[in-house]
Amino acid sequence: MSRETLRVGVVCFSTFGGSGVIAAEIATSLAGRGHAVHVFSDDVPGRLDTTRPNITFHPVVPLAYPPLTHTLYPLALTSKIVEVSRREPLDLIHAHYALPHATSAYLARALLATETPGKAPKLVTTLHGTDITLVGSDPSFLPLTRFSILASDAVTTPSAWLAAATHEKLDVPPDFAIDVVPNFVDTDRFSPGAAVSTTTPTLVHVSNFRPLKRVDDVVRIFARVRAARPVRLRMVGDGPERPRIEAQIAALGLAADVEFLGERIDLPTVLRGAALFLLPSETESFGLAALEAMACGLPVVASAVGGLPEVILDGETGFLRPVGDVDAMAACATRLIDDEPLRRRMAGAARHRAGTQFRVEPAVDRYLAVYRRVLR
Repeated sequence: MSRETLRVGVVCFSTFGGSGVIAAEIATSLAGRGHAVHVFSDDVPGRLDTTRPNITFHPVVPLAYPPLTHTLYPLALTSKIVEVSRREPLDLIHAHYALPHATSAYLARALLATETPGKAPKLVTTLHGTDITLVGSDPSFLPLTRFSILASDAVTTPSAWLAAATHEKLDVPPDFAIDVVPNFVDTDRFSPGAAVSTTTPTLVHVSNFRPLKRVDDVVRIFARVRAARPVRLRMVGDGPERPRIEAQIAALGLAADVEFLGERIDLPTVLRGAALFLLPSETESFGLAALEAMACGLPVVASAVGGLPEVILDGETGFLRPVGDVDAMAACATRLIDDEPLRRRMAGAARHRAGTQFRVEPAVDRYLAVYRRVLR
């Protein structure tokens, strides 16, 4: 193995969400460049192709032990990283999400340092949003989250907003450097299709159906647009809020025009068949789902929160409105549907922005630069 080739451990969630998607895409790109990539998770992330050369997946299976009523996944993850690194010494571990991944990686690094002083893997942590704004800033986790961040050899975030939030919410010192590496999209896979039919336009929402996504607002926006003209809604993803949302849709008499597609679907095809994308979240550190929609040529109607203004240009690639302003978002959606020249103009601008500002390879170049900096 040449000196330019790295052994990288990637630790991530397997669940449907931005952090697992980005981690899998980074792993795939690194492997394509000849680096040896070892991916650690409870299951294979949806976007990870384990048949590719240079990618090895390591399942983390915690022991089920009755006296310990809570999951032992973080400790099993630590042990798995140690096991793999003893066999194929890792140059660095890239942990996606602070808890438990950065913490488990830190423990693995500390243990390995006692066995081979000076040769333990470096730790790069990518923060993705709720690990700071929700989980990490909760008093029950804040000290451990802060410690794991400060103990990392490098920390990255997908948006300047999240970097600032990390400093503020976790009292991270101002001089502690955080690299901002925006998320990215495969613009070959996520690309526009044929012109959208205006007979019955379709709105799309993609999320993990958690309260922060405000899926209730998606339904309310759709109901207002549908009251003015025929329109359909397609919901992609799954999560704890889905049963309640399905009941809400049935109670409003909207079920005939709403389709729930789940997680394991051909997302680009779904996006290509839509007129616009809805993302009225309470907060978003970046908004990867919005970026993938933009790459497929969809204008986005979203909340003006978090990192979304760094992705969506209000009035150019979509519309940003205050959180919870369902009437304003519905008015924007209706305008896009009724004004076809405007929708097409925004669709083109959205695709152009995704293809010029958020491509895969430049982002992975920046991660590699971070890797090599900490290895030096």
